[in-house]
Amino acid sequence: MPLFIKMFKKSKKDQKKGYTLIEVLVSSTLFFMVIAGPTGLFISSMRSQARTLALRETIDNTSHILEHISRSLRMARKDIDGTCITSGNNYENPGSDLSRVRFLNYDGLCQEFSLINDRLEEKKSVDGSSDNLGTGSYLTSDDLIISFLNFKLSGEGQEDDLQPRLTMAFEIGKKGQPETSRTRIQTTISQRNLDVTY
Repeated sequence: MPLFIKMFKKSKKDQKKGYTLIEVLVSSTLFFMVIAGPTGLFISSMRSQARTLALRETIDNTSHILEHISRSLRMARKDIDGTCITSGNNYENPGSDLSRVRFLNYDGLCQEFSLINDRLEEKKSVDGSSDNLGTGSYLTSDDLIISFLNFKLSGEGQEDDLQPRLTMAFEIGKKGQPETSRTRIQTTISQRNLDVTY
């Protein structure tokens, strides 16, 4: 047999050395299926952890805010002279704005909590009057959003027989997180001092 025919003639052993296109496609598909499962689980767990951390930070800030506001509102005094709010009242929504509450605090200074630019702001007067509230300071951090704030008053005036109390409701969340991850909180705070007629 001539030499060039022997060169082109391959043995059966030499013909089985490679893989067919079908074998490569099947093995690639199986490889990607095996890798895709754990990768999807890893990505899902990372997103879940980010949501949990955002919720934890929100709850930590909310706890601090609620404690501060509750302490201030519980210790509020009746404004007998009418220097801060209407005479004889304990609390007031200035201008009937339910996102604001003003009161005379335990130091005799006019104090106000309000929603400004999606953040909770606190203002205090220097001399006790509502005309001199001064610049406010934010109680919430930059990365939190308060999308809703409402102060509902009950028994705030002298003409009723109810103990002054205030129901505060708000919705808070972290910037960059979906609205569905925001937390709604509602609490009722009662004034510590008895509401007596002067």
